[in-house]
Amino acid sequence: MNVTRNTLPLVVAALALPAYVASAQASTSFIANSFYDQQHPFSRYGYIEWAETVKELSDGELQPEVYTGTVLLAPRASLQGIQDNIAQVAHHAAIYTPSEMPVANAVQELGFNYSDPLISVLAVTDFSLNNPTQLAEWEELGIVYLGAYNTPPYVLMCREPVRNLEELSGKRIRTAGSTVSAWVEEAGGTPVNVPSSEMYSGLDRGSLDCATNAVNDLVDRSLWEVAEHTTLLPTGMYWSGPQWGFNAGFWADLSDEQREVFKEASAKAMTRMVVQYIGAAEAAMEEAEANGNNIYEPEDDLMASVETFRDEALENVYDKARDQYGVEDPEALIDDFLATYDKWEALISEVDREDEEALAELAMEEIFDKLPADYGIY
Repeated sequence: MNVTRNTLPLVVAALALPAYVASAQASTSFIANSFYDQQHPFSRYGYIEWAETVKELSDGELQPEVYTGTVLLAPRASLQGIQDNIAQVAHHAAIYTPSEMPVANAVQELGFNYSDPLISVLAVTDFSLNNPTQLAEWEELGIVYLGAYNTPPYVLMCREPVRNLEELSGKRIRTAGSTVSAWVEEAGGTPVNVPSSEMYSGLDRGSLDCATNAVNDLVDRSLWEVAEHTTLLPTGMYWSGPQWGFNAGFWADLSDEQREVFKEASAKAMTRMVVQYIGAAEAAMEEAEANGNNIYEPEDDLMASVETFRDEALENVYDKARDQYGVEDPEALIDDFLATYDKWEALISEVDREDEEALAELAMEEIFDKLPADYGIY
């Protein structure tokens, strides 16, 4: 394992130190961090409720101390926070660290082409726990991957109407990931890469004209106050990096029984998180509209630009993985993901998409129960 990184700012280390010392005194107490606010599905279901499940399944032996928001770790610092053991487990979005996670980001390039978060979250988890190239990346970084997150399709939330290519022209649009940024440029806009936590202030100040993100943020992050115009243009989904990334040393020190608890808790939380996220997005759109926001379908030329770009992106994904991300065998990597997605498309078709318990059981049977006993022990 070879990890190179800068030391986190002393103020962050000092903030985390008291909790970490406590975890050293009681080996079953640990810090878990999600940089989203506590009402966001990734925090609410993926960390706060997940922590309760961990306690319950371990009969109180495992005691997570959950931090949400940016009080402990900023979005771009999450990976380093896991590596430095400031948080023993944390959410990390790989798009914030493309040079450290080239494999995860190469696969994320496919996100523009998909729009079903339930299939994707299971396919991404399956792939990320089994593909040898992706596994080597986790090991090199000194983290243990234990499950995916997945957003609903991102849409355009804007200060002014953006329903066609003419209205999009010249707009400064918050994007996440290189594929959607390339589409924005081709369509005539200007991509702006800032964390999702800065969307509200950017739209409020006018440094952003639009933000691409899941529609639930109209309510969860109050974007309806600063972006009165939403266009239901699907601009991809995001899944890169772990929903639960464990510090490798912490993971290795756990007992087999404790590691099994985390696998089951992740299966339950992951499927619940996505089912609830889909529901929250639908409810948020209705609430925003009731508050006077305008909801548009994209006009033909705008939709056509996305569809054309999807085709081009799929044709170019192998070259991009090789040339931009340095993947030595991009065909093997990308084709493995595509096959895994097809597998889960078939499996999900046989299950009630809203039955969280059945979905969790399927995740256990098809993914977590098949992991080797020494998974993540480097």
